[in-house]
Amino acid sequence: MKHFFKPKKIFFLALITIVVAGSAYTFNKDVENELTPEMRARQLVSQMTLQEKVSQMKYDAPAIERLNVPAYNWWNECLHGVGRAGEATVFPQAIGMGASWDTTLIFEAATAISDEARAKHHRFIKEGKRGIYQGLTFWTPNINIFRDPRWGRGQETYGEDPFLTSRIGVNFINGLQGDRDDYLKVVATAKHFAVHSGPEKSRHEDNYITTDKDLHETYLPAFEAAIIEANVASVMCAYNRHNDQACCGSNLLLDSILRQDWAFDGYVVSDCWAINDFYFPNRHGVSSDGKEASALAVKTGTDLNCGNTYDPHLAEAVLEKIIDEEELDIALTRLFTARFKLGMFDDEKEVFWAQIPYDVVTSEKHYALSEQMSKESMVLLKNENKHLPLSKDLKKVAVIGPNAHSKQALLGNYHGTPKTYITPLEAIKTKLPNAEVVYERGTEIAEGWPLLTPIPAENLNCKGQKGLKGSYFTNDNWNGEPAFVRQDEIVDFVWIERPIEGHLSDTMTVRWEGEIVAPKAGSYRIGLRACNSGKLHLNGEQVFEFSDDHQPQMKYYDMNLKEGEKVAVQVDYYNFHADPQVQLLWGRMDEDLLAPAVKAAKEADAVILCLGLSPDIEGEEMPVLLEGFDKGDRSDIRLPKPQRELLQEIMKTGKSVTLVLMNGSALAVNYAAENVPAILEAWYPGQFGGKAIADVLFGDYNPAGRLPVTFYKSVDDLPHFKSYDMTNRTYKYFKGEPLFPFGHGLSYTTFKYSELNLPKMLEAGKKVNVSVDVTNTGDYDGDEVVQLYVSMPDAELAPIRSLIGFDRIHLKKGETKRVTFNLKPEQLKVITLGGNKINYKGTVQFSVGGKQAGFEGVADASSTEVITANLKMK
Repeated sequence: MKHFFKPKKIFFLALITIVVAGSAYTFNKDVENELTPEMRARQLVSQMTLQEKVSQMKYDAPAIERLNVPAYNWWNECLHGVGRAGEATVFPQAIGMGASWDTTLIFEAATAISDEARAKHHRFIKEGKRGIYQGLTFWTPNINIFRDPRWGRGQETYGEDPFLTSRIGVNFINGLQGDRDDYLKVVATAKHFAVHSGPEKSRHEDNYITTDKDLHETYLPAFEAAIIEANVASVMCAYNRHNDQACCGSNLLLDSILRQDWAFDGYVVSDCWAINDFYFPNRHGVSSDGKEASALAVKTGTDLNCGNTYDPHLAEAVLEKIIDEEELDIALTRLFTARFKLGMFDDEKEVFWAQIPYDVVTSEKHYALSEQMSKESMVLLKNENKHLPLSKDLKKVAVIGPNAHSKQALLGNYHGTPKTYITPLEAIKTKLPNAEVVYERGTEIAEGWPLLTPIPAENLNCKGQKGLKGSYFTNDNWNGEPAFVRQDEIVDFVWIERPIEGHLSDTMTVRWEGEIVAPKAGSYRIGLRACNSGKLHLNGEQVFEFSDDHQPQMKYYDMNLKEGEKVAVQVDYYNFHADPQVQLLWGRMDEDLLAPAVKAAKEADAVILCLGLSPDIEGEEMPVLLEGFDKGDRSDIRLPKPQRELLQEIMKTGKSVTLVLMNGSALAVNYAAENVPAILEAWYPGQFGGKAIADVLFGDYNPAGRLPVTFYKSVDDLPHFKSYDMTNRTYKYFKGEPLFPFGHGLSYTTFKYSELNLPKMLEAGKKVNVSVDVTNTGDYDGDEVVQLYVSMPDAELAPIRSLIGFDRIHLKKGETKRVTFNLKPEQLKVITLGGNKINYKGTVQFSVGGKQAGFEGVADASSTEVITANLKMK
């Protein structure tokens, strides 16, 4: 939805003094002016000193009291719910939302997220809080193309296809920014512009080369749609270089394409500390120092610096005439225009969005949306001989696997804090009240990465009492008399409101003291997960500390303990943001998890295996180095070795096995595809993901999600990770045989396609309408995702096929619906090596169905069909 801001009548302050340090930004209340947000921004910027201007071009902008400009932190996140700011409704991870192929539900979810964002922001303001994760400028959505399954951050995207990503991205942005002409609801930010999808460990120095064809065919369409169709208010530039230019200092990307070709009138923010990469040793080397880097970034169009380069270097660059001060004014006008559009300088009573009550946060309505999105994200990969749905009359079920009862496997990364959540284990127990449900972890998520759980009260001791002594302070240094002291049985806290003041955001420190008592001899990993800062002392020695402004971090310490051995422990926790949480954890490094799992499987009527990955080991630029994992990315796309061994041992029992995968990226589950009768892909499914999984497994929901990425058989099928050439990448160009193709997903019912209607003749440059009847021919009501692809075999270097339309529809059994796609002329053009769209003449093949043409599915084939038609374009 485009926003056309009407001139707004306000009492605007006439300038009464020359702009000098100490002058006031005041208004003449007797003079009423007609001023747009941009006019107001220009007038405000004109009164700032050079140093004040520079201070406002960094993400944590301080107050300018003499001009009545409050402090503002531009950094906020809402990838799949308001993130890192305490309680929020947590939707499935972005890749799961992409798997829904439901743009209407995406819009509704984004609307709910922005409702919560507005409500939380105004609650923070009332409490005098203006810090990080408390504003209205959100660095979401991530519309990069998930071109390679090894990328750890691919989970944040909507998949590998530019068209699918564009449609979902536009609807998500519209849901965030609202539909009013007078004020933006929140600012959405399309990121990371552009040509950015790993590797994580080298993103600060890599230079990715693309042809103009790949640039315009694959990497830019989602951004173009976000700007031209959704009028996204902000764009974040990427860390890497593209074709030798740093993305945050690229004339091609930020000026020629963004500003000139697409007429983008919003602001650009750098990825965090990306400007440092211009001149830091062994990185991009495009600038010699901070002054040159700052000047280059601003000149090319990066208005806001997430980092510490602009201040102080930008002022120095102006004084040394490396850049003109007027160029700063352009950037600042864009920034303050956004703040005025958000209503930040107006009475809240005048701002429609400011009236959203706080009780929308984690409301029943939003919970219902989250649960529905979880259900729609489920992709049934295989269902041999109608193995699913399972019977609810089962007497004994073994639920096995490291993700069966994992909170982290529900949430993914960049998540908010759920007040409640449901794991698969909990949901299956609820679904089968009369059955015996046995749980065994079976294995760790990966070799060398044990699951750490809160240390229970019986293994904590302080002066003869279970638990640890907790001293709670209202300062940031554990000094003076604590506000109160209490015995905490375990250290496993996620505070929605502070235990001291009861506000949403307060500074506080806590110190827990006592002993850890080992129940058995063995090798233990003792960990601390906290947001924002933590220190762990064992036997009087500090073994580690960490501090992070963002999501909870975890560090750990390994030690061998004897049975009954006591270890003196002190935990120092410091919270300075809006998402306080802390956990004292442990896990055995040498525990036999496999034997109990096999025993449970042998004694059960059915086995549900919950395997996959974890956001603790796949994600953004991590320190993790494990077999198959490389600093947040993956070096192997198979299940981790311990999980492969568990799967094979469970299959040897001969029991009925259902596999549930929870992960953020495609997995090469070749053995499972050949041997396990049913496989459900659940992604990181959100706070109600466990319930959605159980509903699908036991037939209370008919799955219809589709893969937004290709599942490959081996890393050997992939080009080099750093190659951004699209040859042999994604369904559009991959010439091998996928394990599961893009667009694949089964149902408990079946669908038939008929009455395909196409024009008798295609004429280049003209609109085309395609329609088809879809009938539910099975025994269940259900959704179908109708997919329209086009192939142009006579075009040189054309994709094998391209998605050009889709629609998720609901059909009762026996019902028929007609689906129509209205194609724009550019959807039937081809892109040349030079990146130009030209009319195509030759054979055009249309295929429409619930999947791609040419793939018969797995096991007992597919629950849907595809029909094709060949025409000539003249």
